[in-house]
Amino acid sequence: MSYSLGILDQSPLIEGATNEQALQQTVALAQKAEQLGYTRFWVSEHHNSETLAGTSPEVLVSYLLAKTTSIRIGSGGVMLQHYSPYKVAENFHVLASLEPGRVDLGIGKAPGGLPLSTKALQYGTLNNGEDFEERLTFLQQLIANTLPVEHELNGVQATPIPKIKPSLFLLGASPKSAEIAGKLGIAFVFARFINSDIDVLTEAAKTYRTHLPNGHFAVSIAALAAPTTEEAQALVGEQKITKVHLASGRSLTLQSVELAEKFGQESGEAFTVQQYDADIVFGTPEDIKATLDAFHKQFQIDEFIVHTPILKAFERQRSFELLSPVNLHLQQKETVS
Repeated sequence: MSYSLGILDQSPLIEGATNEQALQQTVALAQKAEQLGYTRFWVSEHHNSETLAGTSPEVLVSYLLAKTTSIRIGSGGVMLQHYSPYKVAENFHVLASLEPGRVDLGIGKAPGGLPLSTKALQYGTLNNGEDFEERLTFLQQLIANTLPVEHELNGVQATPIPKIKPSLFLLGASPKSAEIAGKLGIAFVFARFINSDIDVLTEAAKTYRTHLPNGHFAVSIAALAAPTTEEAQALVGEQKITKVHLASGRSLTLQSVELAEKFGQESGEAFTVQQYDADIVFGTPEDIKATLDAFHKQFQIDEFIVHTPILKAFERQRSFELLSPVNLHLQQKETVS
């Protein structure tokens, strides 16, 4: 089976780790991922969190690039509704100029935190977060240096212009996100660890392939490997995912019931909070490879980006080692440029 494997790391505070220790553990994991043959290593954006240290992916990406030599490093992702697309393009053009051919720019549209942190991020701006597709289009044009003549900012460039552009990805968990990525010709990553509804994945894959048959389609999946299926099942235990459902129709995934309730209260809307069993693929490396092979065949998935949400440091790293392309003898596939 020809697909590649990457890692998504959120810099979790595991087993009493400090923020400083959590970030250094991310650095160590990126270096280990490089040794183990993973194609890319991405870091996330979460704000005002007591459990995750990764708030500024572009800053962390720059440090990780300096601490590694060959693995692709990127954001999973930059929450574009909070920021100027022009500044995001500049940031990643600087990174791509420093490390040509190794920089990924993953873009997301989740808030990355509670309403209070969203207000803080957008404080003093006119942004209401409702122009995401326009922002993404502008960002894509800045990276490709293809602003149309009729654009009011035609002539502006996001300098420095790198010889090798950062690879652009859209992250999402819905057919709508897949449609946006497909229409714009952008690589798409479906966040299955956030939305594990197989019908939604099916529709998203179909939608993306309809608009971009030869596009790069990836799935970010929660997975845990252990030497035995029994140990993996025990480690997964009764892990839950928590969602807050707002009266406006939005649903968001939070780390705990307390955070979900706080989000609902800060939103100013009526809301409900529900917990669901976490859909984590677990087992031996062979078990998990069989599952990935089946998904790859069914949905023509080019890449899996592994997220491992257990809070045990040794077992988490061991899982990445067991699932590594080197250990699974995978023939890596790299089609994004």
